[in-house]
Formats: sequence, C-alpha cells, structure tokens
Amino acid sequence: MKLLMAVLFLGVAAYFGVQAVRYLDDPLTVTLAYRYEVENTVDLSGFVVREERVLADDSGGLLRIQRGEGERVSAGGTVASVYADQASLDRQAEIDSLEARVEQLQYAQDLALAAETTRKLDAQIIQNLLEYRRFLTADRLYDAEGTALELRALVLKRDYSDAGGGDVALQLQELGAQLLALRSQSEGSVRRITAPEAGLYSAEVDGFETVLTPALLEGLTPSVLSGLTADPGTASRVGKLVLGDAWYYAAVMSAEDALALRDRQTELQRNGGTLLLRFSKGVDRDLPVTLESLGASENGQVAAVFRGNSYLRELTLLRQQRAQVITGSVEGIRVPKECLRAERAALDESGSLVTEEATGIYCMVGRKARFKPVEVVYSADSFVLVRSTSEKEGLQLRPGEQIVASARGLYDGKVLD
Repeated sequence: MKLLMAVLFLGVAAYFGVQAVRYLDDPLTVTLAYRYEVENTVDLSGFVVREERVLADDSGGLLRIQRGEGERVSAGGTVASVYADQASLDRQAEIDSLEARVEQLQYAQDLALAAETTRKLDAQIIQNLLEYRRFLTADRLYDAEGTALELRALVLKRDYSDAGGGDVALQLQELGAQLLALRSQSEGSVRRITAPEAGLYSAEVDGFETVLTPALLEGLTPSVLSGLTADPGTASRVGKLVLGDAWYYAAVMSAEDALALRDRQTELQRNGGTLLLRFSKGVDRDLPVTLESLGASENGQVAAVFRGNSYLRELTLLRQQRAQVITGSVEGIRVPKECLRAERAALDESGSLVTEEATGIYCMVGRKARFKPVEVVYSADSFVLVRSTSEKEGLQLRPGEQIVASARGLYDGKVLD
C-alpha cells in the first residue's frame, strides 16, 4: 500500500507539473478592442485678462455687498450698502428676514393649495438639494451658500402650504406694520454705493486690474508677460466691475507650436470649427476661443493671446491659470501596440507558410485567428488607434472583438488552443 500511494502521488504531481509548464509556456494572450477618442492639445500657463474697473472704497462704516459674483449690474445700480453702525446692520438683517417671510406667506396665499402646487415645490426642493451637493463637491462654496438660501425659502413655502392659509392675512398685516417701523428707523443710517457704468460684479481685487489690461496685450512679449507683478496699491473692499463681453488669455509658448496652432485655426475656421480652451480649474466647460495675436519671438518663444466672447461671468475669479488648447480629436479602435502586425501570414495550397506586407490585427474568431487589415490613425507610447480598411464583412475590425496579443506560430486561419 505504501508503494501504491507513492506511485499515485508521483503520478498526480507529474500531471499537475505538466499542466503548469504548459500553462506558463503558452504564449496565447488576447485583449479586447474598444472605441476610444484622443484629443490633440497644447498645454499652456498664463493669465486671464479682462477690461476691469475697481470700485472706489472711500467710506467708513460697515459694508454689505448686495451683488453676487458674476452678477450683471446696470449703470447706477446698487453694488453695496454702507451702514453707520452695528445696530443699523442688525436692523437691516431683521428687515431682510421679515421680507422673506412676507414673500413666503404671499406665496401660500396666492396659490391654491392643490396637489399640483405641492408637487411643484417638492420638485424644486429636490433640484436645489442636488445643486447644493454638486457645488459642495466642486468646492464652490459661494454658489453653495446662495443655493442654501433658496432651499431654505422653498422649504418654508412648503411648510406654509401644508399649514393652510387661515391666518395668513393676519400674519401679513402684522409683518407689514413691523417692516414699516423698521424702515422708518433705518432712514439716514444707510448709504448706497452704485455702479458708475454697466458691467459684471466681482468681489475679488487682486492688484492685476491696472496691470493686465487689453491695451497691454498689443505687442506683448514673453519677457514682459513673465515679469508682470500685481500692483499692491490697487485694493478695494467693494470689489470691481468687469466691463464689456470679451476676455483674453495670454500665455508663453514655443514659436513653432504657435505657428502650427495658427495654421490649425485657419483650417478649423474653414470647416466651421474653432479652437477650444480648457482651464484646469474654475470652469467646467470648454470655451471657444480664437488665436488673436502672436508677439515677437524671444529665444524661440512667443506670447500668444487668445480671445473669447462667451461665458465671461464664469471667469471673473480666474487670473493665473493653467490651460489646454484643444485643436481637435481623433477617434478609432484602441489596441495595444504589440498587437499591430506589419505582415500577414497564411498557409498556401502545399501547406507552406507564406507572408505578405500588410498592416493589420489578428483577431480570435471562434477558435481561429483571422487577420484583419487596419490603418493607424493615431499612435501613442503604449497603444494605437486604428480603423478597418477592409470592405469585406468578415474582415472588418469592430469594437468588442478579441485581439491576439501573442501566440506561437501565428498565421491567418490557425486554430488557437
């Protein structure tokens, strides 16, 4: 029995050893083909330039900003209020709270308390909750604060709708009397700061407002752009106005890349397209721009100026930014570079292996290897994008197919074990 058990053990060990050697020695590996898109981009680092006017801050007292970031202000519109003391500011906060309650009560009074009204409020509350979460995730706390105030008002309206409107008229009357008394007390203790001209409001004053101007961009050189510093004397508690509709992005790049970018812009414009600028942070969309000008070359580099005419209100907080210029994209089927073959191998009538020059991919169709001709449309370090060049149905490479990365003695029609 001991001899029999030893023989049995050796037989099982030999079997698993042979299988392990065959497994490790088997060169057949496959991977999946899938559709992929690659963008052609140029990396830049530069400054956002706008026509800006710093608002005068020549008043003492307690300042309260009345405008949101990027909000449009008409000429003569109120930008901020200045309160004589803390009591005046507290009184204004109480007035705002009472006005919000009046609005909520009027909403409950004017609208019929029907199921449709309730559903509408519920939908608005859910939408605001989603926006609030999105702003917090993106670290946009200023926008999150505004959304939270709107959400609070909607929830209170929902509460009033559930409570019914029996005593709403009486509450409105009492609140009106309180507001009248508070407003009379606040007369003479508040002064308005108004906009001298129309523009977009921004609370951020960084000192570049008088340094980085559109006039500076004419004939801009790399040395001038690199040597710019903020003016420490430019400051304001009130903020500034961003004027006009145009904005610029100035960056230093190689002269060779700049000329190629200008040629690419001409080609895009001929086909109805445009360059796209993607900032690394602060804006969650690609912005259409035009290459406005190229400055004089210095040591093989130039200052490139891009101009945009849209989404200015989303750019009021941006100044020094990293960005990418997107010149186009290439789409194809992504495969590893090692899967690309420069020749097709097959057996002739006599069973001899013959080869011919052809660019293609071996795919696993059933249990056989099939050679499918392709054309390379983009090449990277570890992969290529290809498109099928065959018109025959069975020889067209499609996304989702299994591609043979390696196999011993591979040829068209070989049975793969």
